Amino acid sequence: MKEFQEERVLIAQACRVLAARGLAEGILGHISLRVSSEHLLVRCRGPRERGLGYTGPEDIRLVRYDGTAAAQGELDGWSVPNELPLHTAVLQARNDVKAVVHAHPPQIVAADLAGIEIRPIVGAFDIPGARLAAGGVPVYHRGVLVRNDSVATEMLTAMGELPVVILRGHGITSAAASVEQAVLQAISLNTIAGLSLDIVSAGGTVTALAPEDLAELPDLGADFNTRTAWRHEVARTGGIVAPRTEDLT
Repeated sequence: MKEFQEERVLIAQACRVLAARGLAEGILGHISLRVSSEHLLVRCRGPRERGLGYTGPEDIRLVRYDGTAAAQGELDGWSVPNELPLHTAVLQARNDVKAVVHAHPPQIVAADLAGIEIRPIVGAFDIPGARLAAGGVPVYHRGVLVRNDSVATEMLTAMGELPVVILRGHGITSAAASVEQAVLQAISLNTIAGLSLDIVSAGGTVTALAPEDLAELPDLGADFNTRTAWRHEVARTGGIVAPRTEDLT
């Protein structure tokens, strides 16, 4: 547990952010980060499992892509997610991806089941979200656990080279170059899904932003879009998660 302490803290914090945003409020959902060509850190289920909102660095374990422990003691008392193939399929197929988030956002699931396509309905309200939606959000049409290579390959085919895929009746997979970005993508997508449901419930029509307005939206840069946004998300959860003393020895 001495190795990759900073990364373990980051993933634990990201799990808490997902829960605080309502994207993974219970015990389901996980985040992974590639740390080498053979190893990844992934949120595992431990002996005192309480859910994603209470994730600590001790719940983040270093494993091989086949799900076995990468070092002695890494999985003592912890088990890898059943859906580890969801993570490894994306990480092994896409060099542009280092982090994968799997969550169960109710609003995204509901919007998809209602036949509401995620579209760039907002502009300056959420510029990164508008660009994400404008790029397209595909749907994997099977509401099953992604727990083997065959299903993971199907999901990956549906996802293509895009950053997010909706898993029908299940949740989402969000992939990015960083844990922070993968989580922020999921938050933006969930916000748009929630607004879409509100619009339809109010009797309105979900309409995409005009192309000329999308083209006018500026790129506010990574410092604002990712780093500042991430500091806000961490602050909403009460601050940085500290490793337990015994995990540092």
